Amino acid sequence: MTKRSSATCRKTVVRVGLASIALGFAAAIAAEPLTVERIFAAPDLAGQRLRSPQISPDGRYVVFLQGKSNNADQLDLWGFDLRSGDSRMLVDANAFASDNERLSAEEESRRERLRIATLRGIVDYEFSFDGRFLLVPIAGDLYLYELGRKLANPVRRLTHTESYETDAHFSPRARYVSFVRDQNLWCIDLRSGVERRLTTDGGGDISNGTAEFIAQEEMGRTNGYWWSPDDRQLAYARVDESPVAEIERFQIEGSGVRIVKQRYPAAGGANAKVELRVVNLADQQHRTLHVVGDAYLARVDWFPDNAHLAVQRQSRNQQRLELLKVDANSAATTTLFAESSDTWLNLNDDLRFIPQRQQFVWASSRTGYKHLYLYDFDGRLIRPLTAGNWMVVGNGDEKGVVGLDVKRGFVYFMANAHSPLERHLYRVQLDNSDPSSIQRLSLEPGWHDAMLLPSKDGYLDIWSSSRHPSSVTIRSLNGAARHHVTRNELNASHPYKPYLANHSSEEFGSLRADDGQTLHYRLIKPSNIQDGKRYPVVIDVYGGPGVQYVQDSFMGGSRPTQGLFRQVLAQNGFVVFSLDNRGTGMRGTHFEQPVYKRLGSVEVQDQLRGVEFLRSLPFVDSQRIGIMGWSYGGYMTLMAMTQSNAFKAGMAGAPVTDWALYDTHYTERFLGTPQNNAGGFRESNVVPNAAHLQGRLLLVHGMADDNVLFMHSTQLMQALQQRGITFDLMAYPGGKHGLPRDPSMGRHHYQRVLEFFRERL
Repeated sequence: MTKRSSATCRKTVVRVGLASIALGFAAAIAAEPLTVERIFAAPDLAGQRLRSPQISPDGRYVVFLQGKSNNADQLDLWGFDLRSGDSRMLVDANAFASDNERLSAEEESRRERLRIATLRGIVDYEFSFDGRFLLVPIAGDLYLYELGRKLANPVRRLTHTESYETDAHFSPRARYVSFVRDQNLWCIDLRSGVERRLTTDGGGDISNGTAEFIAQEEMGRTNGYWWSPDDRQLAYARVDESPVAEIERFQIEGSGVRIVKQRYPAAGGANAKVELRVVNLADQQHRTLHVVGDAYLARVDWFPDNAHLAVQRQSRNQQRLELLKVDANSAATTTLFAESSDTWLNLNDDLRFIPQRQQFVWASSRTGYKHLYLYDFDGRLIRPLTAGNWMVVGNGDEKGVVGLDVKRGFVYFMANAHSPLERHLYRVQLDNSDPSSIQRLSLEPGWHDAMLLPSKDGYLDIWSSSRHPSSVTIRSLNGAARHHVTRNELNASHPYKPYLANHSSEEFGSLRADDGQTLHYRLIKPSNIQDGKRYPVVIDVYGGPGVQYVQDSFMGGSRPTQGLFRQVLAQNGFVVFSLDNRGTGMRGTHFEQPVYKRLGSVEVQDQLRGVEFLRSLPFVDSQRIGIMGWSYGGYMTLMAMTQSNAFKAGMAGAPVTDWALYDTHYTERFLGTPQNNAGGFRESNVVPNAAHLQGRLLLVHGMADDNVLFMHSTQLMQALQQRGITFDLMAYPGGKHGLPRDPSMGRHHYQRVLEFFRERL
């Protein structure tokens, strides 16, 4: 049984925060309407939002990235000193790079995969193991920042080249800094300052130390090399993209058009050839470990003995995942165990070694929900650590384990055991005989992310709710606040203050799917709603696997721009509704897997269940219901508008229209291949159903999108034109898949969507 904290008795006080503040300010200030223009202006309406916070290994500093007051996307490196309680800028990005810095093609692609393509300045950093140094990449070069000493210039430049250094890391003992340059793996000896190129054949279709497109975009693996704990060896991926079909796409920019040749692994086609190799720094001898073959190199870690690698190998059909123990010298391979599924297996990053006990923690969804298990180094199961109808799940499904306290015998993790709409920090004993007995540590209702302090006696708590923007606090394990890194309270100085009086609170509820499963929704009523009046509705949908849209977090959590736009719609007289249909993430395999072998079917059924609910509400005009979505949400919009007459208008952004054109790892996970599931691909395809489109469509796509290729939309355009169906189109020169986050394109995009729904609804 889950242990409850004292937070339940404080629930009412916490949840009325935003509403009561709005009422208080309404009498004191003139209410300002929230506009699309203001969403993208400075200062950030989310307030003091800390990006990528980390705790120094000595526990003294919380270091983070923070946007400038006049440009939220130009990031500097800041530090909060837990001794003094003061924050200060450590590195001003403008001292090393301008806000219009040009990225290399590799770095631009990497940032697009990480969904940080619009950010500039300092977008990444890393602590050395002892916390003495910070590694800071800026504008393609590498710098060291020395903490804790009063130096005239604490910044040391490591590289100064025309080439762009990417994916830089300290070695575990901080003797080296490694990085990828010109598709080869390099390292710098920090004692001598000498650079060494560790691979030499990178170039063209060959890259070393870089995760391939599929790994970055779909597998949650952004790195392509791994240090041994003793700094003596590097395992790395050698990627040969020559087997992948090369497509030519027109990348249309405002200044002209260029033909881009791209290796794109479409469903059913060949993937890149990936080899796992190991190089010994002493003699620079390279060894190939023949462990990948036609499968996916899912994850790589080193065992604590420095002699063996833990390799996770996933079959091409993603129904089998093996944990291999590979001798780094002889390449001898042992299969410790394998997971299997009749549908698919999700990957995660929750493997944690406990060398003192010769054990490791492993995560599996074998019971239908992702839970933690304890194994010994020979792959024998010792015991399940958690159990129940809930999931261990962190910031995204990949990483739920926060840390281990071996001395006291605890594993700390994030989970949704309290509510699917919330995320909390829990712990469980490694020697616990009852896996259902877990202890909740975070208190406030809402959405938490956490980092365990090096002392293991507290944690960094990043918390928000639908009524409170993100705050960062150092807490004891009993929840008591030690330091407020940022309170971010909605007070008179908060950037969102002028818009509070018009703010519409989010309401949460649930419906039942056809099979009896619970569907959670979010509802926002129009500002200043009037009794007896009926209003148009915009359904904001994603609906795809692995994503949870409905959550008790501020402005949608990781998508604050979209959350703010929902408020703009509400202030313009729209009801805004979102529902997580079957197939979406964080609810277990029984909820996720009804979409297997057929996409765009059961998801649409659930969204239409939401339409039925909306039509029952006295303030909804059932004849004026619209729908909008991006990426999978764009696909959902098209499938909904071709399968029903429920929608008067819809905006489909960057939609997949033909799954045979989308990439292997994502598509084949749910549909298989076009060769073995031709019927599923046909029924999941938008284009053949174009004649059934009902309602007015606004189609939006970036003309340089390298993820959902522009070809998806051009196919649909042609099909609609051939059938004489009128639609609206907005194409963005230079726009990539993440264009709604781009300040200039995003501003225009959201304004056009607002105008479209005003016109049509």
